[in-house]
Amino acid sequence: MNRRFQFAVVASSTCVVALLLFGAVYGRSASTDNPYSQLGVYSEVLARIKADYVEEPDMKAVTLGAINGMLESIDPYASYLNADQYKQYQKTKDTGKADVGLVLAKRFGYMAVVDALPGSPAAKAGFSTGDVLESINNVSTRDMPLAFAQLLLQGDAGTSIEFGVLRARHSEAQKISVTRAALVYPPVTGRIQDQAGIIETVTLAPGRAKEVAGKIAELERQGVTRLVLDLRHCSTGPDEEGVALANLFMDKGLITYTQGQKVSRQDFQAVASKAVTKLPLVVIVNRSTAGASEIAAAALMESKRATVVGEHTYGDAAVRKTITLDDGSAVILSVAKFYAPDGKSIQDNGVTPGVVQMEADAAADDSLDDDSLPDARPDYLPPAKNGIDLLLRKALEPELPGATVTPK
Repeated sequence: MNRRFQFAVVASSTCVVALLLFGAVYGRSASTDNPYSQLGVYSEVLARIKADYVEEPDMKAVTLGAINGMLESIDPYASYLNADQYKQYQKTKDTGKADVGLVLAKRFGYMAVVDALPGSPAAKAGFSTGDVLESINNVSTRDMPLAFAQLLLQGDAGTSIEFGVLRARHSEAQKISVTRAALVYPPVTGRIQDQAGIIETVTLAPGRAKEVAGKIAELERQGVTRLVLDLRHCSTGPDEEGVALANLFMDKGLITYTQGQKVSRQDFQAVASKAVTKLPLVVIVNRSTAGASEIAAAALMESKRATVVGEHTYGDAAVRKTITLDDGSAVILSVAKFYAPDGKSIQDNGVTPGVVQMEADAAADDSLDDDSLPDARPDYLPPAKNGIDLLLRKALEPELPGATVTPK
């Protein structure tokens, strides 16, 4: 039985368990939200597993799997850390250690790659959105907490870490070794093509919106008649930086809002004094666009301030909180989500461009066999067909609609 089949079986089993648990909960206590009655259902399922399963189960592993499955079913960015893991997490987070540059989320119980940061060791090793990490240093990522996996990626510069990677075109997991290095984000860039000012940023780290504003001013002085904001592979940075980026182009209107079960709605309105341009705007996104950049893209599209071109984005924009438990363990989960002006949760829906365009020709990709795919790339370059950047070409089309002002 090959690795892909094993992965499919595990994924299917996880879905079945989740359906059984939630079906039991809603079927037997549909008239109440009492957590104690739901706990009774869970306890009964555990008892049946212990009594009737084909062999003696490891109840600690069963419970851990249930906790992780429950969290993943509602939030792919949630984590449960046992007491020892949480202590390590507190000691090592924000230490500035070297990294490989992977942005991760949970999918089917395993770690899935949201993006490999452009220019990072992971990007140079060929990682891309959709890759599944079956193992990290020969430890299965099945039921591994997301926050703990992110800690494993960090270490001293020059040290190596080995991944078992599942990809669509390979029947078995590939072993890939990556050397950690200090992560350096490429700077915001600006250039002119066909009288359009093209601005690219692959992160929205603090201060990036201000850098983008500087590029806008520089390009306007050179006489550009329109702007293209390239947010491909932009998957990191605080959410508020996405709000600031959108405000550079919007002089009024709702940018986004947050809301949660116990978190009151908070609106983020555009401030006229923070807007710096009224030039027509096109925004480029791809499947690796996530988080703060999705907030900006959704706001600019929904306000009719910009035309958004590219692929459906990943979906990740939420306020997360670490909640400590009595035994010293902790749960990290979303307590509020960011919503587009139309009321759709960005984390649940991502952003669907107004003009959908794939980065590479699907038919051409299907004609390649396993051996023709590169295992590594020297640095980040946008996918292209015959050397042509398809998304940028679409964004530069003269007939592509663009708005100049925020509608009243």
